[in-house]
Amino acid sequence: MKPGFVYIITNKYQTVVYTGVTSNLPQRILQHKNKKYPKSFSARYNVNILVYYEQFQWIEDAITREKQIKAGSREAKNNLIKSLNPTWKDLFDEIENIMTQ
Repeated sequence: MKPGFVYIITNKYQTVVYTGVTSNLPQRILQHKNKKYPKSFSARYNVNILVYYEQFQWIEDAITREKQIKAGSREAKNNLIKSLNPTWKDLFDEIENIMTQ
């Protein structure tokens, strides 16, 4: 079984948020930043700033958590982000080497 991450990214104006799940967070965030999938939601809305993440031992747990977050309101997502990252700074530098730790 693989480890997993759930994450929330936003655009520079913080008007759009996207919640996702992955087994390799740095790689996935780089895909968002580089618009690897040009027709995707994140590429169309320029959503590429990592503002929240959680790490799990198993990908299945991350998937369950992603569903919980997605089911919540935008206000709940905003509060979740503010609990870890009150200034909504880009956390990419913090996780860039997380897979080698």
